[in-house]
Amino acid sequence: MFMIFTEEELNACANASDQRERANAFRAVARIVWRHCRPRIVRRHCRPALLFTLLAGVFLTNLGCGGPAPQIDPSQESHLIPRSVLFGNPHRASARISPNGKWLSFLAPVDGILNVWVGPVDELTAARPVTRDKTRDIRSYSWAYTGEHILYVQDKEGDENWHLYATQVESAETRDLTPLENVQARIQAVSQKFPDELLVGLNDRNPQLHDIYRVNLRTGERELVQANPGVAAYVTDDEFQIRFAFNFTPAGGQVLLRPRTPGATGADAEWEELIQTGPEDAMTTGPVGFDKTGKVLYLQDSRDRNTAGLFALDLATDTATLVAEDPRADVGEVLAHPTEKTIQAVGFTYARREWQILDESIRADLDYLAGVEDGELIVTSRTLDDSLWTVAYVLDKGPLKFYLYDRGAGEARFLFSSRDDLEQYELVKMQAPIIKSRDGWELVSYLSLPAGSDLDGDGRPEQPVPLVLDVHGGPWSRDDWGFSSTHQWLANRGYAVLSVNYRGSTGFGKNFINAADGEWAGKMHDDLIDAVAWAVQEGIALPDKVAIMGGSYGGYATLVGLTFTPEVFACGVDIVGPSSLVTLMENVPPYWMPFMPVMKVRVGDVETAEGRAELLQRSPLTKVDEIVRPLLIGQGANDPRVTQLEADQIVQAMQAKQIPVTYVLYPDEGHGFAGEDNRMSFNAVTEAFLAEHLGGVYQPIGDDFAEASLYVPAGAADVPGLQEGLPEDRQQLPSAAEDTSGETK
Repeated sequence: MFMIFTEEELNACANASDQRERANAFRAVARIVWRHCRPRIVRRHCRPALLFTLLAGVFLTNLGCGGPAPQIDPSQESHLIPRSVLFGNPHRASARISPNGKWLSFLAPVDGILNVWVGPVDELTAARPVTRDKTRDIRSYSWAYTGEHILYVQDKEGDENWHLYATQVESAETRDLTPLENVQARIQAVSQKFPDELLVGLNDRNPQLHDIYRVNLRTGERELVQANPGVAAYVTDDEFQIRFAFNFTPAGGQVLLRPRTPGATGADAEWEELIQTGPEDAMTTGPVGFDKTGKVLYLQDSRDRNTAGLFALDLATDTATLVAEDPRADVGEVLAHPTEKTIQAVGFTYARREWQILDESIRADLDYLAGVEDGELIVTSRTLDDSLWTVAYVLDKGPLKFYLYDRGAGEARFLFSSRDDLEQYELVKMQAPIIKSRDGWELVSYLSLPAGSDLDGDGRPEQPVPLVLDVHGGPWSRDDWGFSSTHQWLANRGYAVLSVNYRGSTGFGKNFINAADGEWAGKMHDDLIDAVAWAVQEGIALPDKVAIMGGSYGGYATLVGLTFTPEVFACGVDIVGPSSLVTLMENVPPYWMPFMPVMKVRVGDVETAEGRAELLQRSPLTKVDEIVRPLLIGQGANDPRVTQLEADQIVQAMQAKQIPVTYVLYPDEGHGFAGEDNRMSFNAVTEAFLAEHLGGVYQPIGDDFAEASLYVPAGAADVPGLQEGLPEDRQQLPSAAEDTSGETK
C-alpha cells in the first residue's frame, strides 16, 4: 500500500515543523490511502479521518516525528466555521419600513423557512410572522402603498412561474393575486396614487409576451390594460399610464417607442420611435423613471460615451441633460425622493460603491450615515413623508447590519445583523486587486486569503496556497465587494478565493461588455486564465492546486476550463452550467424570445449552419475527451434557463468514455439551490470534493443530507462521505427524470 506515496509526500510528514503542519500532511496521506483502499467494504468503513488517526501513530514513530500522535479530526478543528453558519438561512434580513411609518418588517425563519415578520416600528421584539410559507423561502418582498399589505412572489420548486401574493399584516391573511398555472407574474408598477391597486405583467395569453393587468390587491379583481402585440416590456408612470414600449431590434439593438397620440395604447394605437440604439449600447441605455410631473424621463445612457451616465430627458423638447456620471463605472443605484421624485444621489461602483450627492437636503444625512459603520451604505426603504429610513451596511468581515434612521433626530438605531453567530468566528477581509488582461483590460477582482496566511498585511500569503477561482454567473452581471459566504467558507478551509469581473461583466462601461461578444470560451476565458497566472506570479496560488467553480455562466466557465484548458485546473465544480451552447439556445424559456436577438449578437446564431457550428466549437460537450481532472456537477431538475439536459448530456458523454464525474441532481430545484437543506447538502459535497483534490480541511458531510432532496446518479464513491451518506435509491436518477434525461429537445 505504501508504494502509492511519493517521496515528497512522506517527507512532508517527516519535515513538518509543528503539530498543525504535521496534521495537515497526515490528512493528505490519509486521503490518498482512502482513495486507493480496496475492496469497497474497506472504503465504506474506513474514513479518511480514521485513517489519519491510525497512520499518524505509524508515521510519527517510523519517521521520527517526536511526541504523541495528534488525535485531530479535521472536521472538528475549532477554527472551522460550520456550514450551517455560513449557508443557513439568515437569522433576520431585509429590514423595511411601511410607507406610513407604522410598521417595521423583515425576513426571518418560521420552522426553518424564511417568512415575512412585521411589528410596530418602535417595538421590534413584538414582531410576528405574517406569512406562512411552509415549503420555499420567501427571498424578497415589498410594501404596498396601503401600508397594510406585504407583496411577494413565489414559484414552485424553481420553475420561475412566479405567483404574486398580497398579505394583510394585521389579519395575516394571504391572497394569491395571480392564481394561474404555468404563468409568470411580474410586478409592473405600484403607485402611492392608487394604493389598493398595482400593475402586473402576465404571460397567460401568450407564453412569450407579458400583457399588463390592473389588479386590486384587496379583492384580487384583475382587468386587462394592455395586450402585448410583441414587445419586450412597457414603461408606465405613477398614473398607471402606458408611456413607452421597449423592444430589441433584429440586429440586437433596442428601441424605445411612444404612442403618436398620448394615452392611445390600444390594439389600434400607432407608435413612433423615441430612442434607437445599436447593439453596442443596448445593455447600457434605457429608462430609469419619471419626475413628479411625468414630463421628464430619467435615462441611463451610454450613447456617444463609454460609461452610462444618468440623463434627464425633457419629453416636450427631446433634449437631454446630464445628471451624474463616472468615467470608470456605469450609473448604479439611484436615490429619489419618495414623493417629489427628485434625484438626490447616485451610486457608482467600480471596485467599491461611491455616492454622488446631488440634493443638498440629504447631504447631512448621508454624511452622518457614512460614519455609523465602516462599510458600504444602502438605503433600503423610506416612509412617504421621508422622516424614517431603513439602511443596511455591507461589510467584508461581517454580516449585513440594519439600522432605522430618524432624520428628524439625526440618529440611527441599530436593528439587527443578518447573522448573530458569525461574531464568534475569525473572518477575513476582502481585497480588490485590479488584474491586467493580456490585451490590456483592467479586471476588477476580489481576493480573500486564509486567516493567518498574510502576516504582514500586504495582500499576499507568506507562502502560496491552494486557490479557488469563483466565477460569477450572467455573464451580464458582476462581482461586488462585501461579505461573501463562499469567500469566507473557502478561505476558512485553507484556500485563497479569487472572483474576477471578466470582460462582459456589467458596470464598467459598454466597451468592456462589448469586448465579450462572440467570446464565450474565447477571450472571456482568457481573462480567467490571466487571473490565475497573476495569482501564481504574485505568490498567492500554488500552480497545481487551483480549482474553478461557479454557477450558470460560471458553471459553463468551469466546463470550459476543464475542456479547453485541461491542465490549468486541479478540479472543477459546475453548478447549473450549460454544456452545449446549441441546446442552451434551443431550450430557453418562452418569455426569453424577445431577448433572443441580443443572444444572437452576444453569444451566437443557432439558426444558421455557420452559427450553429461556431456554437458547437465553443461548447464543452464537444470536447469531453479533453477532460483529465475531476469534475463535480450540480443541477436543478426544474431549471427553466439551463435545463437538466445540459447536465445529463455531458455526464452521459463522460460515462460513455469512462471519464469519472460526480453528478448531484435536485428534483425540487431550478436555476440554483434555493432551499436551505439543498444548499447545505451541495456545499457539503463541494467541500469534501475540494479537500480531496486541493488538500484543504473539511467538515464531514454529517447529517447535511437528512432533509435534502439530492440524488447522485454518478460518481458518489469519488467524494469522501458522499456514498456513505446516501440511501441506495438516491444513487440513481429519480424516476421522473429517467423518462426524459436522454431526450434531445
